[in-house]
Amino acid sequence: MGNSTPNDTMAKLVALCKRRGFIFQSSEIYDGINGFWDYGPYGVTMRREVEKLWWKYMVEDRENVVGLDTTIICNPRIWEASGHLAQFSDDMIDCLKCKKRFRSDQMEDVGVCPACGSKELTEPREFNLMMKTFVGPVFDDEHVAYLRAETCQPIFVDFDQTRITSRQKVPFGIAQTGKAFRNEINPRFFTFRSREFVQMEMEFFCHDEEAMDWYAYWRAQRWAFYTDLLGFPEESLRIHDHDKLAHYAKAALDIEFEYPFGWGEMEGVHHRGTWDLSRHSEFSGKDQTYFDQERNERYLPTVVETSCGLDRIFLALLCKGYKEDMVATRKEGKQEDVRISLSLPPLVAPVQVAVLPLSKKLADTAQPVYADLKKAFRAEYDATGSIGKRYRRQDEIGTPFCVTVDFETLEDQCVTVRDRDAMTQERIALDQLKTFLMGKIFA
Repeated sequence: MGNSTPNDTMAKLVALCKRRGFIFQSSEIYDGINGFWDYGPYGVTMRREVEKLWWKYMVEDRENVVGLDTTIICNPRIWEASGHLAQFSDDMIDCLKCKKRFRSDQMEDVGVCPACGSKELTEPREFNLMMKTFVGPVFDDEHVAYLRAETCQPIFVDFDQTRITSRQKVPFGIAQTGKAFRNEINPRFFTFRSREFVQMEMEFFCHDEEAMDWYAYWRAQRWAFYTDLLGFPEESLRIHDHDKLAHYAKAALDIEFEYPFGWGEMEGVHHRGTWDLSRHSEFSGKDQTYFDQERNERYLPTVVETSCGLDRIFLALLCKGYKEDMVATRKEGKQEDVRISLSLPPLVAPVQVAVLPLSKKLADTAQPVYADLKKAFRAEYDATGSIGKRYRRQDEIGTPFCVTVDFETLEDQCVTVRDRDAMTQERIALDQLKTFLMGKIFA
């Protein structure tokens, strides 16, 4: 990305996302609302493809993981049992001079404002991150409820019912994807820290004696998801093992990506012990223990969790894929011009193949090619503007392959396939085209 600073890179990425329909500011015509983002046509397609890839990898391809979809609003006692109502908070400090707010644990010196250097600061104050709402016709304390702060707690609550109906035996996992909400005091870094986001979580229930083995297994599986399926270079990722653990945990790690603004967490893998099931057993009065026939033992299962943010993975893919290079141009007075492209993995690119007739007169030939490819790939037909502008448009939305139908196609029944990253062009026979692209996209 040349000599761009991290702020320049993020600003360019935000502009690209708006220009090409990936992500918009929510409620923008009303001046927006901080910490909330809308996904446009290309963004929503790509995000769903990443989610589908995760679901296939974590659930559909396994015999010992099942799926769940729970409500966003749950009985508020769940959040009392989980500790969120008492402990899910940040200590914040306000600068009385510049009016900015900071988390005290992220300040080098809690007596000095990191923004303006003022020493006129408030004392640390606790802000709970749960989003409150009301259920029913009366807005009083008896009808208070909360938007879920994480998708895992309903999984613990539904553990026994899910186990029985799916006929699973411990060890097994329950996975869920869906919206979660946190009243972040200081949303920042585009979609990295938002107030509404999508989590993809899996809780794996096992015997405590086997938990560390499963922890190591899921650590390796989650690393492979990023490197093997999503194509992240290993040097762009790192594992951060937690030094400080929750009192109920035996191990925890974050898989981090190097964003333009620094290293940030994409996923956590945690050994949660029996904390969650024991708390929900206590607060609900319903026994959550499991009788293991093979061991002839009744016990409370230990939980190993994998938890990632879909929006953070999405942002990491955009950051990893954003490229600027110089290419030849026909613009007047220029020999070269900047080409912006998104090098997205073909599996999750919003458009996998674009069909571009060299002239609108070739529509009768190009349209059947498009119709055929659309059955196998996420395809787009674009006949507007010069071929150079159409290539640039497809580069910016991350389309890995463009198929150009030209007048020679009428003679030789071949098309030109352009590779986004290699910038190479290859002549392919129409009757070989689908097989050729299959090998490139799904290899």
